[in-house]
Amino acid sequence: MQSIFVNLLKESGFYNFTFGQLIMICIGLLLGYLAIFKKSEPLLLLPIGFGCILANLPNAGFMNPPGGPLHPAGLFYVLYQYGVATEIFPLLIFMGVGAMTDFGPLIANPWTILLGAAAQFGVFIALIIAQLLRFSIGESASIAIIGGADGPTAIYTSVKLAPHLLGAIAVAAYTYMSLVPIIQPPIMRLLTTKKERSVVMEQLRPVSKIEKILFPIVVTIIISLLFPAVAPLIGMLMLGNLFRESGVVERLSHTAANELINIVTIFLAVTIGATMSAKAFLTAKTLGIIGLGVIAFSASTAGGVLLGKLYYLISGGKVNPLIGSAGVSAVPMAARVSQRVGQEENPGNFLLMHAMGPNVAGVIGTAVVAGIMITLLAR
Repeated sequence: MQSIFVNLLKESGFYNFTFGQLIMICIGLLLGYLAIFKKSEPLLLLPIGFGCILANLPNAGFMNPPGGPLHPAGLFYVLYQYGVATEIFPLLIFMGVGAMTDFGPLIANPWTILLGAAAQFGVFIALIIAQLLRFSIGESASIAIIGGADGPTAIYTSVKLAPHLLGAIAVAAYTYMSLVPIIQPPIMRLLTTKKERSVVMEQLRPVSKIEKILFPIVVTIIISLLFPAVAPLIGMLMLGNLFRESGVVERLSHTAANELINIVTIFLAVTIGATMSAKAFLTAKTLGIIGLGVIAFSASTAGGVLLGKLYYLISGGKVNPLIGSAGVSAVPMAARVSQRVGQEENPGNFLLMHAMGPNVAGVIGTAVVAGIMITLLAR
């Protein structure tokens, strides 16, 4: 009888609990706190945080590989292998993003595409630093894409160039996407003056329906011909947008923008959190990736704001530099941050639609950069 209790004790989580797992559970709780009490992108941070907690419960087996009939694969292992590693979840997320996104502000102000390009600055900064830290060129490119604040593109690139780093890169990309409202404002205020932040921009011109219908078709064809490696990403993004703008498939558009993306977000986010085991996460390499990610994301934000300041000068003070920070790909989070920081200086300022131009340009820009890297580096 005593041996039974001893065996039960040895199989319990308390007996096998490690200090590293305690640290990771605290990190999961912190992410949950930010989601619930600070309202920092709860749709992402809450499932990621809880997935992190689940992954660090000893002997729970959520990420166990298959081990025969008596030891089936863990739930999150299956979701990871068939949804994340195969790129299915990121592509479905992109279709949902396209169905939710209005490309009208970018069409109305095509010059804002350069703000989306400037916000890729952090990608190249991180690429250089990663090379100096002796990451391979494929690893460096995958890490650098974190600077675009685009989780699906980061996952897509990692699968092609550095699949062994997929978990760490996915965690970093989605965590920094979620923390946009916390990371960006201090950088935006540091690089701009009160006068610049208070600028009220002119109303956007109306965009016709035919322009909105042609945009996803033309962009898909041109970018896919130039960079075939990212045709699946761009194609799914623009398919979702075509559903939205065509006006003839409301059921498909609604499903892609609501039920489908919500379901996939649950699976993707909690699975990413489940990759944050103490054994995999608390390593020098993974912590280096997390550090490079915040450098990349901060530099991308700065690059967009600095080009916005140049536009401010060229336009004679008609362009608010804050919209440049929305050039990162976190749609529509980054655009909302531009709006919020602008209204803190001038309550009558409405920058959201102006910021959506560089915001959606950033999605396309990050995909293009990823396409160039994959084309040059994939074997």
